[in-house]
Amino acid sequence: MDPFVTSVNGVSFTEAAEILTTEDPFSGPLKGIAPWNYTVLACLMFIVTSLSLSENFTVMLVTFRFKQLRQPLNYIIVNLSVADFLVSLIGGSISFLTNAYGYFFLGNWACVLEGFAVTYFGIVALWSLAILAFERFFVICRPLKNVRLGGHHAALGILFVWIFSFIWTIPPVLGWSSYTTSKIGTTCEPNWYSTDFYDHTYIITFFCTCFVLPLSVIIGSYAKLMQKLRKVSNAHGRLGNTRKPDGEVAQMVIVMIVAFMVGWTPYAVFSITVTACPTIYMDPRLTAVPAFFSKTAAVYNPVIYVFMNKQFRKCLIQMFKGSSATRETSMRQTSDRGATAESHMGEMSTIAARIPLSSLPDESSLSRCAVETRQDPQEFSLSNSLSVPAKKVFPM
Repeated sequence: MDPFVTSVNGVSFTEAAEILTTEDPFSGPLKGIAPWNYTVLACLMFIVTSLSLSENFTVMLVTFRFKQLRQPLNYIIVNLSVADFLVSLIGGSISFLTNAYGYFFLGNWACVLEGFAVTYFGIVALWSLAILAFERFFVICRPLKNVRLGGHHAALGILFVWIFSFIWTIPPVLGWSSYTTSKIGTTCEPNWYSTDFYDHTYIITFFCTCFVLPLSVIIGSYAKLMQKLRKVSNAHGRLGNTRKPDGEVAQMVIVMIVAFMVGWTPYAVFSITVTACPTIYMDPRLTAVPAFFSKTAAVYNPVIYVFMNKQFRKCLIQMFKGSSATRETSMRQTSDRGATAESHMGEMSTIAARIPLSSLPDESSLSRCAVETRQDPQEFSLSNSLSVPAKKVFPM
């Protein structure tokens, strides 16, 4: 260690040059953090990564095995699982290894790779949730009347998600801001800590396009959908039907929005706080919490959006039972019930197709519905009472 000589009031002092230099997270652990902290983070990341990889791989496998799951409304759900799987495969694995070593031993190239991959695939997953909410609004509320959601619409939605996310996550690689290590030194992320105004413009733009905008789409779409279901439920009351779907659907919407907020709000608040006050001091261990919460989204997204889907659960059980005969029987039953509409559009679209285009039926519609009830109570229960969408609209 080379000595550094300085003079204060005519008196010379010899100090270690190492004291005056900033710790390098690529060369060794930070001295102010006990090793057990990294061990805890490594264990947590191992659990989160393992659960995410297994869950999302299961989603992709079951969708591949069962043809009835490969419907337009399920495309974006599978896309969500692909994005979450890649977040965990790249970001989760690297984060586990670096925390196990106690510092970012892989070097700067791996830091840029992790920062870009986690941000890119994370934003793809986040926007997938927004597109999923919009698709549900589109199918149930039918803002374009007779236009139905098809495979090409779903494919365009997925294409938009990947291209849009890439546009807003590649700039740090090209020089507009950068990807750097976090305060704790074992993960990499966009450079929230820069004091340069040029970097601040990226962070503010990124925050608006990749958090505020998708959150607005989610809240707006589910609000419109709830409004539609509430009007139909009010019509049920006028018909004497006490089964209303809006209560159960409201609970599901709340769960989805809360899950979104839990996963992404801490990270968004942290990034904006650090950007606005770059000189603010935060304990490095505290700064690791928001990033950890954002990675847990890859674990509970499949649970909320996939495993609570009744149709998916049946296929999953059949796959693990390994009974081809049972699977074939179930597929024949599904084919008999669904006929043409379900084979092309899925359960949710089949139900939505029977919902009146008007937001609230008029008196003649109510009278007609009453006649249909006397003629075919079971058909009326599916088409007008909307008792099914409470579990299939979302689909759960």
